[in-house]
Amino acid sequence: MQDFKSFSERVTNLTPRDFENLALELFHFQYENNPVYRQYVIARKIDTPSIDRLDKIPFLPIRFFKDQEVISGPASLFSGTYSSSGTTGMITSKHHIWSESWYLNHAQKTFESFYGPLTDFHVLALLPAYLERPGSSLVSMARHFIEKSQSPHSGFYLYNQSELLEKLKFLANGSKKILLLGVTFALLDLAELGERFSKNDNLIVMETGGMKGRRKEMIREEVHDRLTAFFQVKSIHSEYGMTELMSQAYSKGEGKYMLPVSMRVMLRDVNDPLAWSQRSQGGINVIDLANFHSCSFIETQDLGRIDSSGMLEVLGRFDHSEIRGCNLLVQ
Repeated sequence: MQDFKSFSERVTNLTPRDFENLALELFHFQYENNPVYRQYVIARKIDTPSIDRLDKIPFLPIRFFKDQEVISGPASLFSGTYSSSGTTGMITSKHHIWSESWYLNHAQKTFESFYGPLTDFHVLALLPAYLERPGSSLVSMARHFIEKSQSPHSGFYLYNQSELLEKLKFLANGSKKILLLGVTFALLDLAELGERFSKNDNLIVMETGGMKGRRKEMIREEVHDRLTAFFQVKSIHSEYGMTELMSQAYSKGEGKYMLPVSMRVMLRDVNDPLAWSQRSQGGINVIDLANFHSCSFIETQDLGRIDSSGMLEVLGRFDHSEIRGCNLLVQ
């Protein structure tokens, strides 16, 4: 579909000043071409010609990805599907993708905009809950990062934790940076195995994915305190992403996330999802322009805060919302 190709090129070359114009164009495109989003907008009785600012755009509740095909074109144009992990008995979300190669290149560009070239890294991925099921966008991204690092030491780890510890100690003697990308519960399991590490300024420990029902939920500070003490690093990095989004945000410490150029967050009132928050915190609504093929305007079930520098802090989940696979720890 020519529109997808055109949008993909514009997102790839996006600058901050282009964001609002492209978002508004995508709103009208998705209203016309996405039946689920169109029906939602009509049900809201929204006057679509009047949508001329970001704060007028309606956001689709994320639950629609669980039981609807949220696509902005015929199903024949889509090459595959990513699915969320959830826990036993949960209905998982599905995100139909137009081009996996475009998604992976976009994820690489996003990561490298914050951390530099992947060729500067050994990438070690500790993702047991994700590797044990098909359809994980995180596993696809990690596999791509491992390949693009061009390091013979990069790779996946499941439950071979002792081997991973030995690899980390071996690589500590080198000059390349080490990215340890791990689901939160697995990193905590690792930290309980052996003696704490010697300080290594080249090591980046990045948590993603939460507890997956494997351990009790913990506040972020407690998790990070345990991990910094074990790995002897100054801070724990985090990745904020989800099945329903094609872009990722990254934190280099304190749970404060840097947003890529393709993503913006707007905060809604916690008591009225159709009103914007008058405070610096509220429910997280995400605009992800990389979702040009599905829906770029997502009302999540996450709570957040925007600090004075514009960075996002994820505070937790709304009461009674399902525990999902992304990196959310209730404060």
